[in-house]
Amino acid sequence: MANYFKSEDLAKFGTITRVNKELGDKFFEYYNTALAEGALSTREKSLIALAVAHALRCPYCIDAYTSACLEKGADEEQMNEAVHVASAMMAGMTLANSVQMMNKIDELLV
Repeated sequence: MANYFKSEDLAKFGTITRVNKELGDKFFEYYNTALAEGALSTREKSLIALAVAHALRCPYCIDAYTSACLEKGADEEQMNEAVHVASAMMAGMTLANSVQMMNKIDELLV
């Protein structure tokens, strides 16, 4: 196998109910409700999902939400900006956690 990620596997996502249909169905009900039009448009939700997909490094989600964003009218600049927001957030979270390190240094050196 040249690559673990195979984009054609994305089409198999619906089969996650195979072993536990009840929980799989509940997941899809929640998932579809969360991504439906609401206070945020489906376009905005797709941009959020694309950013999260990049932050959490899910190639299937990146594939799916790149397509979804384009289908819902987002352009490449908007998608790129959403990914940069996720990237900035990840960097900020990493740096914010450095306070724990500084606290421990202060504890050990004082």
